[in-house]
Amino acid sequence: MILTLLIALLFIGGLLAWFSERINPALPRWIALAVLAIELLLMLSLLSATPENGWLAAYNHAWLPRFGISLQFAADGFSLLLLLLTAFLGIVAVGSAWSEITERAGFFYFNLLWTLAGVVGIFTALDLFLFFFFWEVMLIPMYFIIAIWGHENKFYAAKKFFIFTQVSGLIMLVSIVVLAWFHYLQFGFFSFAYQDLLNVGMNRSMEMWVMLGFFIGFATKLPSVPFHNWLPDAHSQAPSAGSIILAGVLLKTGAYGLVRFAVPLFPNAAAEFAPFAMTLAAISILYCAKVAFAQSDIKRLIAYTSVSHMGFVTLGVYAWNELALQGAVMTMLAHGLSSAALFMLAGALQHRIHTRNMHEMGGFWGRVPRMSAVALFFSIAALGMPGLGNFIGEFLALLGAFQANQVLTIISAFGLIFASVYSLWVIQKIFHGKYSDSAFDGSRLLDLDNREMAFYAAMMAGLVWMGVYPQSFLDLSAPTLQALLESQAGAAAVGALQP
Repeated sequence: MILTLLIALLFIGGLLAWFSERINPALPRWIALAVLAIELLLMLSLLSATPENGWLAAYNHAWLPRFGISLQFAADGFSLLLLLLTAFLGIVAVGSAWSEITERAGFFYFNLLWTLAGVVGIFTALDLFLFFFFWEVMLIPMYFIIAIWGHENKFYAAKKFFIFTQVSGLIMLVSIVVLAWFHYLQFGFFSFAYQDLLNVGMNRSMEMWVMLGFFIGFATKLPSVPFHNWLPDAHSQAPSAGSIILAGVLLKTGAYGLVRFAVPLFPNAAAEFAPFAMTLAAISILYCAKVAFAQSDIKRLIAYTSVSHMGFVTLGVYAWNELALQGAVMTMLAHGLSSAALFMLAGALQHRIHTRNMHEMGGFWGRVPRMSAVALFFSIAALGMPGLGNFIGEFLALLGAFQANQVLTIISAFGLIFASVYSLWVIQKIFHGKYSDSAFDGSRLLDLDNREMAFYAAMMAGLVWMGVYPQSFLDLSAPTLQALLESQAGAAAVGALQP
């Protein structure tokens, strides 16, 4: 029941935040903060749960039995790590929006909490129809966040985000229905349950086409080249809180889908497709790192670097061994914190000086020392400095990928060099050099306050913890990843025996 409570709490909290604005305009943010704090505490309680059949918590209730659709939720160690990341970054997003969102605040926090409700549903749904339902729930509120509270080209960015994710989601829905239909043909009844669909067999050609439907849906949200084009526009136009949720949480739903569904449901097709997926990952890493150099808009630059870093996740997933998968999971978590912090910093700068153009900045180090130090820390984290979580994730992903494809791994490793260059270039461009406030009101360039520093300090602590003691995260996800590896290997072996 705890999993349904987590989702219901976010839905109800969103409604309360919306209607509470009529009582007091400041009340919605407090309600959102309280709801997410309760969410985080409930999720932390799952750490002490005793696993049953590999799940820390599970719930199953018939919904549409005629079509084999049920309210089936479950969470294991892998899910729990992403749930904790979701709740934590939800709190950070509320903190980022605290003083930035002043118009229609109730509706804003309603959309924020409903987006997170969709994400929690995605990370816990084990019925694929239910999974798609939450995939759509996540999409619509995020559209409103960009379209209403975004910046100068917000409507264009919101429509582009909606079209890319909606079309790719519908392609995935077709694959889900086809998979359920094949289950009906082979077993005589409809089912959308994950465990049932693992047993569906298809010929080589059909399995590849159905798998590609899942891959396109997840790779668009990840995103991976060539499905990434929506992300820079969405990030540059979204408010700070929207960018935090997009980069820190929504991108991880695509990676989660690859690990949980795209590979285990189609073991033979995934193994055959792996070289192409790893090639796309290498292209994403290098191409988007290169494009980042050409950006003058700081939020677009961070957006392209996000695509580049998420390429290591795709690389690790399709290497499909324990080291690579552990690296993918650690990269998802570390990137969630570092990218959220960088977008929060970019949003803080834009809120103060009303520009994202780095050519209009410079010499900020002496003016805003707190902000400068925080920016330096997270830039170093993003480039993969040893001792921080990003290094652990990308190192393990490359180590595991090397066992699967040495050439693509060596090519992808050059992304670490590019990351060092563009990270240090941003620090040099914004915080060093000659100071000039000719393009903005210099009196508005204020340093980070104590409230903002508290959120950055929490994210710093998380990255240091992941870098110094990664075993606590690896141990939590290890049973799930080992089970997925064994299941995929067994299914592939059976498929190899079939004509």
